[in-house]
Amino acid sequence: MGTGIAKDDMEFAFERHATSKIRKADDLQTVKSMGFRGEALASIAAIANVEIISKTDGEETGNRIVVEGGNILENTEAASQKGTTITVSNLFFNTPVRYKFLKKDFTEAGYIEDAVTRIALANPSIAIKLINGNKTIIQTTGTGDLKNVIYGIYGKDVAEGIKEVSYKYEDIKVEGIVGKPEIARNNRSYQLFFVNKRYIKDKTLTAAAEQAFKGLLTIGKYGFLVLNIEIEPKKIDVNVHPSKLEIRWTEEQKVFKAVYHAIREGLLNESLIQESENIEEKIEENKVINVQEKIEEEPIKVEVENQEENFKTQTIKMPSFINIFNKK
Repeated sequence: MGTGIAKDDMEFAFERHATSKIRKADDLQTVKSMGFRGEALASIAAIANVEIISKTDGEETGNRIVVEGGNILENTEAASQKGTTITVSNLFFNTPVRYKFLKKDFTEAGYIEDAVTRIALANPSIAIKLINGNKTIIQTTGTGDLKNVIYGIYGKDVAEGIKEVSYKYEDIKVEGIVGKPEIARNNRSYQLFFVNKRYIKDKTLTAAAEQAFKGLLTIGKYGFLVLNIEIEPKKIDVNVHPSKLEIRWTEEQKVFKAVYHAIREGLLNESLIQESENIEEKIEENKVINVQEKIEEEPIKVEVENQEENFKTQTIKMPSFINIFNKK
């Protein structure tokens, strides 16, 4: 629900370029959210019906605003708990051409699910619920426990195969979860990186993860992980991709080391090492047993010819591989 929007600011929130994140010029260097230009709410309200109900802690009653196609139709008091609720309906009702370019319902629903999944993973302290066709797709409790979010999204098997990590390298902090080798996946889509809770795709982070999992996974497998890198905003540049999916680092090597050591530290604990050694021992043991069984069971045919007398072919069953060399 959040902390709410003040009554005097609610209409202003629908104006283009309205933002609450910038109060002075220095704030431009410390923005950690997805953006600060104030375009999203105004853009959505321009092509849909939007209702917003909000109340702050210091107000006795809440306020309700209804916007249609960018025009404010209602602005009245309303009963409300502290926080903000926004309802969007009839998307693209006044722009049918854009509506025609939407893909099939299940495809668009998939995009929404991916987006909500990332929001939920980056904000375990916020309760999130996604419903599609009267079916709950995603539901998180908002307790702040990332493991609970993983359980709600990926299921019990994955939740039982993860380990929490918290690692600090100089001024960079890495937190999240890494998956044990047994829940490794066939592609990198289950490796999610966030920087200051912003979802990104980055070659440096991917390379660090690959090196950290090296030697623990079979070829073609990729470790499961969800990591958030906390770093000073002034040390990254987020304006290098239209969708803000990529960033530029001022200290790339330091970031690589922080992520590498965070994953490695989470994986290479005593229990995981023991599990890995046990698996290797069992594999080697099975190889030896299979070889011995094959030697013991497989008969050997020996043919001997002599000028004076022809001996018949005999079948000799070998007692064991070792006895061959012990026999005098």
